[in-house]
Amino acid sequence: MEAVNSSNDVLFILLGAIMVLAMHAGFAFLELGTVRKKNQVNALVKILSDFAVSTLAYFFIGYGIAYGVHFFSGAQVLVERSGYELTRFFFLLTFAAAIPAIISGGIAERARFQPQLAATFVLVGFVYPLFEGIAWNQAFGIQAWLKASFGAEFHDFAGSVVVHAMGGWIALPAVLLLGARRGRYSRSGAIAAHPPSSIPFLALGAWILIVGWFGFNVMSAQKLDSISGLVAINSLMAMVGGTVAALAAGRNDPGFVHNGPLAGLVAVCAGSDVMHPLGALVVGAVAGALFVLMFTLTQNRWKIDDVLGVWPLHGLCGAWGGLAAGVFGSAALGGLGGVAFLPQLIMTALGIAVALVGGGLVYGALKAVVGLRLEQEEEFNGADLSIHRISATPERESNW
Repeated sequence: MEAVNSSNDVLFILLGAIMVLAMHAGFAFLELGTVRKKNQVNALVKILSDFAVSTLAYFFIGYGIAYGVHFFSGAQVLVERSGYELTRFFFLLTFAAAIPAIISGGIAERARFQPQLAATFVLVGFVYPLFEGIAWNQAFGIQAWLKASFGAEFHDFAGSVVVHAMGGWIALPAVLLLGARRGRYSRSGAIAAHPPSSIPFLALGAWILIVGWFGFNVMSAQKLDSISGLVAINSLMAMVGGTVAALAAGRNDPGFVHNGPLAGLVAVCAGSDVMHPLGALVVGAVAGALFVLMFTLTQNRWKIDDVLGVWPLHGLCGAWGGLAAGVFGSAALGGLGGVAFLPQLIMTALGIAVALVGGGLVYGALKAVVGLRLEQEEEFNGADLSIHRISATPERESNW
C-alpha cells in the first residue's frame, strides 16, 4: 500500500510539474506578442535558454540551499519512494525557473543575451533559494519565531511572495539599471507608444498561463492526499475577478484584459488553500485593478520602461497576495484560519528586501563588469538580428 501511495504521489506531482513547465510557453508567447516584431525570436529563445540554465543552477546548487537535498547519490538511492524526491525537484524547479521568465518580460528589447543567462544562473542558484528555504523549509528559524511571536507562520501555499513577488522585485533593479528603450521617452516629455506586435500571440500566452496555473496552485499540495478542490475554485474565482476588474479599469484594452486574470492568479497563490471563494474573488479583483493602475503609472508618469509590466503584475500583485492571505484566510472572513496578518507582512517585506538586494547586486555587478545593454545600433536593428541573426519573418530579409 505504501508503494502505491508513493507512486500516486509521484504521478500527481509529475503532472503538476508538466503543467507548470507548459506555463513557460505562456511566458514566451506573452512576451512575443507584447514586444515589437524585431524582438520576437529573442523572446522565444530567452525563455527556453533561461529554463535550461535554471535547471543546471537549481539541480547543482539551488535545491540544496533551499531544502538540503542533493542528487549525488547512486540511482538506487534516488529511486526510493518511486523517485518522489526527483519529481518534487522537477516541480519546484518549474517554480524557480519562473524567476528569470518573469524578469525577461521587464528587460525585453534592449538586454544583452549572455549577461542575462549569467544573471539567471546566480539568481536561481543562490538568491531565490535563500528566501525559498526560509519560507518553505524553516531555514534560519524565522518561521518558528513567527509562530512563537504571533501564533502563526508565514503562509504562502503556492508562491505569491516566494515566486511572483520575488521575480517582480528582482526585475525592478534590472529594469532601472538598463534604462528605457531608446526613443521611448523624449526630453520634451513625449512618450512613444510601442503597441503589442501580436494580440493573438499575447492572448495565447495568457491562456496557456491561465490553464497551467491550475497545476501551479492545485499541485502545490505536492501529495495526492492533500489535494483540495478549494484551491481550484479559489484560483478560478481570482482569475475571473482579475479579468473583470482589468476589463473595467482598462477600458476594454486587450493587453489589460489578458493580464488581468494573471494578476488575479498571482495574488491568490498564497491563500488559495485557506480563503473562501468570495474572498478569492475580491483578492483577484483588487489585483486586476492594481495592475492596470500601477502599469499606467510606471509607464506614463514615472517613465519606468518595464515592457510587460512585470513589477506591477508579479511584484506588487504578489505582495498584495501575501498580505491578503493573512486577511481573507482568517476564519472571521470565512476562511479556514491558521493565518495571521503580521507574519504575512513581515515575510512579504523580507522577500522584497532579499529580491531588491539580490537583484541589485547581480545586475549591478554585471553592468559594471560586462555591461547589460545592447549597443544603440543593435537595439535599433532589434535583438533578433543582432543576437540571433534571423528575424521572426525571414521573408523580409534581403538576399533571400
